[in-house]
Amino acid sequence: MNESILTELILTHPRQSLGKIQLDWMPQPGNYLDFNGQTYAVLERHHHYQYRIGGYFLNKVSVYVQSAQKPSEKSLVEGRWVVGDSNCRFNARSEILRCAVNPEGPCEGCRFFEAMELNN
Repeated sequence: MNESILTELILTHPRQSLGKIQLDWMPQPGNYLDFNGQTYAVLERHHHYQYRIGGYFLNKVSVYVQSAQKPSEKSLVEGRWVVGDSNCRFNARSEILRCAVNPEGPCEGCRFFEAMELNN
């Protein structure tokens, strides 16, 4: 995407608009972005179109976010980055949630770590 698009950041809880910014990239759920000195995790993205002569055009994007810290541990799983060590059986394979037993992490040295069983 070469052009920048007007993007409204909306905090999910409590629901409020954080402001509007021009982004030159399209944030996906699971991405992190910095705004006014705070880091946010992207939860949802909504496109808003406007009709002009010739058809509908992307007018703005709304991004629903929550306050977060960028994870220090990531794993590449099937072409996407997930939080934590994907070799653990309890890993959620999610861009947002690490796991159910130790969601705050870290994975390194976790007493609940269990290696994934390989099905051959």
